[in-house]
Amino acid sequence: MGNLRTRIVSWVTRRYLARAQKKGLDLSKLAILPDAALMPLKRDALDPVPELGRAREQTPVTKLPVPFGLNLWLVSGYEEAKAVLGDAKAFSNDFEHLVGKADGAEQNPGGLGFADPPVHTRLRRLLTPEFTMRRLSRLKPGIEEIVNERLDLMAKADGPVDLVEEFALPIPSLVICELLGVPYEERDAFQHLAVARFDLFGGAGASLGAISESLEYLLGVVREQRKNPGDGLLGMIIKEHGDEVDDRELAGLADGVLTGGFETTASMLALGALVLLQDPESFAKVRDDDESIHGFVEELLRYLTVVQVAFPRFAREDVEIGGQSIKEGDMVVVSLSGANRDDVLGQAMGGFDGTRVPAKHLAFGYGAHRCIGAELARMELRSAYPALVRRFPEMRLAVSPDELEFRKVSIVYGVEKLPVTLR
Repeated sequence: MGNLRTRIVSWVTRRYLARAQKKGLDLSKLAILPDAALMPLKRDALDPVPELGRAREQTPVTKLPVPFGLNLWLVSGYEEAKAVLGDAKAFSNDFEHLVGKADGAEQNPGGLGFADPPVHTRLRRLLTPEFTMRRLSRLKPGIEEIVNERLDLMAKADGPVDLVEEFALPIPSLVICELLGVPYEERDAFQHLAVARFDLFGGAGASLGAISESLEYLLGVVREQRKNPGDGLLGMIIKEHGDEVDDRELAGLADGVLTGGFETTASMLALGALVLLQDPESFAKVRDDDESIHGFVEELLRYLTVVQVAFPRFAREDVEIGGQSIKEGDMVVVSLSGANRDDVLGQAMGGFDGTRVPAKHLAFGYGAHRCIGAELARMELRSAYPALVRRFPEMRLAVSPDELEFRKVSIVYGVEKLPVTLR
């Protein structure tokens, strides 16, 4: 089993790094968009670009300049973001708004992110029991084993180690395999999908192609689970709700778990490790104080907000948000990273404070579409960070912080490589 896991991790890493070498999102399809429209997807190292903060201070809801006759609104204030994310009646997530009715049914990835009530309500009801703390607790020993296996392999390295390659990527991909109940012999194919699903460099067509490939593979997994349901998420849903969900819907739910739980957690693991390396006080607290990890993770989630913007919303009706009149059919993008730096949450929210009493945040979204896997992500982060700093208490960056490469324009923010010396 250990050798198989090593081969899987090596494979997914090679795929990911080949993608990462392209240095960020291919803007060939976005070249005609002005910089101001891409501003919510950019950062300055770990911080949102200053323009985002200035926009929030001037008006928390502002219209972005885009072509095509589309009215696109950016919401960057905390309360205004909650107002949009919490109103599923006034704002729609339906996938057809993005690709049109003709292509929507065929290309729709399914899952929760691109569905409106009552479809969303029914599907979320199927998933919710599998994401309670009671159900998730069965994964905790497996998560700890996965983390320790990665640390064992890192400890064998002679020179610097890339924490993205050896730590941040393998942990969530293997945890999702455990969650879904993907058989070990299928995990190499699953790892391929975990990477290809996020390969946006070829533009929208390539992304939709990856969605189709992902769904076809997961449909096969679902059909096998129908024959012999296992103890993972797919098997449990089939056992308990088999007659209520068809194969495509279940594959869409699995794809949504992959979408929400792989690259987001990988980015958090890497960027959170960078914060630890640059903050000796937090490094020491996480290493020595078991209770500190909860507050540290919450502040990290708020500060980093790796999912920079929420799924786009479309106004179902005329509505006023933050003093702005949004018309029916207008597109609304909520900047989660901007909202989480809003000073209405407390003092000096633009910086990281590992001793801060946990503040409210929107790192997992809000309302009906709040990330259903939030507690699983927290479990992974709370397990991985203390284990990392305790195993390697002398760990340091192997390069100057100025040499690190971050994603240039991205929905999920991250660092391309994070080389460290362990001892």
